[in-house]
Amino acid sequence: MSKVTVVGAGNVGATCANVLVTTQVADEVVLLDIKEGVSEGKAMDIMQTANILGLETRLTGVTNDYEKTAGSDVVVITSGIPRKPGMTREELIGVNAGIVKSVTDNVLKHSPNAVIVCVSNPMDTMTYLIHKTSGLPKNRIIGMGGALDSARFKYFLSIALGANPKEVEGIVIGGHGDTTMIPLTRYAAYRGVPASDFISAENLAAVAADTMVGGATLTKLLGTSAWYAPGAAAAQVVAAVLHDEKKLISCSALLDGEYGESDLCIGVPCILGKEGIEKIVEFDLNEEEKALFHKSAEAVHKTNAALASAL
Repeated sequence: MSKVTVVGAGNVGATCANVLVTTQVADEVVLLDIKEGVSEGKAMDIMQTANILGLETRLTGVTNDYEKTAGSDVVVITSGIPRKPGMTREELIGVNAGIVKSVTDNVLKHSPNAVIVCVSNPMDTMTYLIHKTSGLPKNRIIGMGGALDSARFKYFLSIALGANPKEVEGIVIGGHGDTTMIPLTRYAAYRGVPASDFISAENLAAVAADTMVGGATLTKLLGTSAWYAPGAAAAQVVAAVLHDEKKLISCSALLDGEYGESDLCIGVPCILGKEGIEKIVEFDLNEEEKALFHKSAEAVHKTNAALASAL
């Protein structure tokens, strides 16, 4: 019996739980929130689709009862306040750091062997916080951001190419921020053929620019952070771990010399399987890409420095 806990029944957490249930990734999913009735109501709503969709996964909503999460194989942490229009992810650090630390402590009391997937913003720094405070081996802590950024990159790429979204390839590395992420246009492809064979350098640059402000664009349109793609991206990471898929997904991982960086979590290509991050894959970056990556790393280090005062 496989079990996944999603902490935080807001838009992202509830969407993640819904995707996990409707794709039947796990046998059991627990949705936990601190606000009474929210997780129970959303779980009931989702489970009322079971007969319609022919689902067998069981979803339970609970209010702040971590005992019900016991024995989870994977725990997804979405807790914290979302962005509002004009806010950066970094501005959330003060409130969200305390929340994420408390949630991590509580879930590990009942699921000490779980793999943790961090979604809370600022995602790279919250992932780093879990590394510094949980005592878990680094392979069992995964930041979701790169999976979402890469999905947005492939969305904009498919529009520019006029292609089926399932047939385009693209990956984003670097920090999960509007100015720190790096869509690797040189590696973008359509059925294995470089995207640059189909569209101009200017169009590729526009795709990258749209990707980088993808979250901010949605926040402006919606009045809050997006949730469908973030929730689905988190579920994708869970599935790769739970089903031992050995899938290459960009995730925020703790670096120890890879890409010339150490002591920070930042988006890099990772092989995900039952042990969590089973391998960090080092792409052959050119000089421009290396410079962008190190600039992104500096920005993440700067945000991490604010953790001490936030806690």
